[in-house]
Amino acid sequence: MEPRFAGKVMLITGAASGIGAATARRFAREGARLVLGDLNESGLATVADELRSSGAEVAFQATDVSERTQVEALTQSAIDRFGRLDVLFNNAGTGVYGKTPDLEPEAWHTIIAVDLHSIFYGCRAAIPHLRRGGGGVIVNTASISGIRGDYGLAAYNAAKGGVVNYTRTLAIDHARERIRVNCVCPGPIETALTSPIFQASPAIVEEYAKLIPMGRIGRPEEIAGVVAFLASDDTSYVTGAAIVIDGGVTAATGQPNFTRFLEG
Repeated sequence: MEPRFAGKVMLITGAASGIGAATARRFAREGARLVLGDLNESGLATVADELRSSGAEVAFQATDVSERTQVEALTQSAIDRFGRLDVLFNNAGTGVYGKTPDLEPEAWHTIIAVDLHSIFYGCRAAIPHLRRGGGGVIVNTASISGIRGDYGLAAYNAAKGGVVNYTRTLAIDHARERIRVNCVCPGPIETALTSPIFQASPAIVEEYAKLIPMGRIGRPEEIAGVVAFLASDDTSYVTGAAIVIDGGVTAATGQPNFTRFLEG
């Protein structure tokens, strides 16, 4: 059987590590040709070399997704190299801790630029090419922080909430052009952004183990599998969805786990 994405061209931002790199590996295994972007050029080169050694066609370009012209240049590089674009995975993101009174405006603007403006830039650049190809798929990385509130993550929550609702608008605006748009909403995942926190405080990992019904933090590969599903023809009637991947965190009401006390 031919790989699901044989001949398809996929653009991934935030591809030097974590969810982006895991998704690049997944799509490479399934036959896609890849264009990777990230601010971390050396990390990109490492991922690209790994994928090329397995036979994948890969191009990469250092990209600051908060800069519109750089996102446009990355998108154009996909067209210049492969002549088409089929799937866009807007994945790059960052976060900062801070309650509103303590949050510097510069930090707020940075989070909104990287986590939300970049999605607009990527979609704006990609949609004309997807149209010309007769349709395509966009997957945006949101978060469970886009559908629930977190203590001390004012900017991140605002940005990810914007991603979720912007995804819905994109979906209905472009559905009749055969462009499907969905977002993934990961819960706690072991990535380059979160690993230093988990390693610095084992107590946080223990708290997550109590909080998450499945009892563990997620892996980037588990998000990559859902992205591949959304990009495939298996979800040909799915658009405007926010797919939660959180080990059951948001399935709970937030009340204490009474069973720990009642069942011993």
